[in-house]
Amino acid sequence: MHALIEFIPLVLFFAVFKLVDIYWATALLMGTTLIQVAYSYFTTAKVPARQWLFFAIAVILGTLTLVFHDEQFVKWKATIIYALLSLTLLFSRYFIGKNLVKQALSSVLNNATETEQANSVPEPLWDKLNLLWVAITAAIAALNIYIAYNFSLDFWVNFKVFGLMAITFVSIFASIIMLYKYIPDEDEAKADESKPS
Repeated sequence: MHALIEFIPLVLFFAVFKLVDIYWATALLMGTTLIQVAYSYFTTAKVPARQWLFFAIAVILGTLTLVFHDEQFVKWKATIIYALLSLTLLFSRYFIGKNLVKQALSSVLNNATETEQANSVPEPLWDKLNLLWVAITAAIAALNIYIAYNFSLDFWVNFKVFGLMAITFVSIFASIIMLYKYIPDEDEAKADESKPS
């Protein structure tokens, strides 16, 4: 659900681009990103660092787009975000010893605490998933800027909205398939709950 909410600004960006133009769409993207930050703050009393980063990038590149009346600036937004995400996944795993993919995807293993979920999956698999997401995010960063400069604005907007959404959901699905055999069966989970402690 959370992932779907994060795609709302993109969908609105697409709609306004089609109805008006790239500049109105950019202004709306900045506004909806601010609303997401406010929503997080008022519902959880905190805003994740990545949301602040997305907001800052949207405001900086969006402002440059509007001030200079040049859509080239906003085209860099996805490339910068995905490149930073790729570097963060790589840096956090191999320099800090923290696997962010493990933290994010362990919740798909139902009916267990996060610690149990993380421990039930072999560390080499978590490392493979982390490297997979490093590659995916780096590829998206490169693909976005390639399309931005080699195809029409209309094609780039379609890719930004539908292409990125499709790549993200296919990648999540592929990750879940890799974790599938570690997802507890409902019957097993109920049996574990009924065991005396």
